[in-house]
Amino acid sequence: MTDELPAGPSGGSPGGLPELRASDADRERVAEVLRDGLAEGRLDMAEFEERLEATYKARTYGELEPITRDLPASGVTAPGPAAAVSMVKRPAGAADTGEWASRIVGGEGTSRWGVAVMSGFERRGHWTVPKRFNCFAFWGGGVVDLREANFADGEVVVNCYAVMGGLNVVVPPGVEVVVRGIGIMGGFDHGQEGVAGAPGAPRVVVTGFAFWGGVGVERKISKAERLRLREERRREKLERRAARRDGLEPGRD
Repeated sequence: MTDELPAGPSGGSPGGLPELRASDADRERVAEVLRDGLAEGRLDMAEFEERLEATYKARTYGELEPITRDLPASGVTAPGPAAAVSMVKRPAGAADTGEWASRIVGGEGTSRWGVAVMSGFERRGHWTVPKRFNCFAFWGGGVVDLREANFADGEVVVNCYAVMGGLNVVVPPGVEVVVRGIGIMGGFDHGQEGVAGAPGAPRVVVTGFAFWGGVGVERKISKAERLRLREERRREKLERRAARRDGLEPGRD
């Protein structure tokens, strides 16, 4: 191993029950905090892999609790309280609905404009989209990435003007997209329209025009979600390999 995991107090664990057995859902909640730590640059790949391996090997809360002790709670972008991973069981689907509700935060937004004149700009990562965000590209390009963003309202407008340039709006799965822009000797992407939004998810309206340029709209999962899916496939592969070793592979006598 490259580094030692953060040390915790003797016998420390949620509820003071270090020997209580952890479930797969408990291990997955810890793994999610680790993925956020990697995506935000708080862990390097070696530390992430080491801690993830320890997470999937953990059998009790006492073994899980120290793994995320030096990481902030999921989504925190400044120093804050340590990530206390809840071991409370939740109804199926509650996490998805709660995630969207927690991302519609109100307020004015952290950025209102993006401008690229013979240059480029990016708005990505953890930021708050205002009710109306305006962007302009002239002989340049810009990216408005909403995959990890919070939203000032349940409906936000991204107003795009591309003149001999290009703008790209990236939305996460579950968000409803409405495109009202037009292209004049240029293109405005309407490909993501008609996809139903998830319960509680915000609505993103893309407006404006493109003149000798283009405005693209695409739907992509976040880096943290890609890591989660990759590790899920890795875990399934390890479980199948273990089942073969134990003679428990389906279809075997």
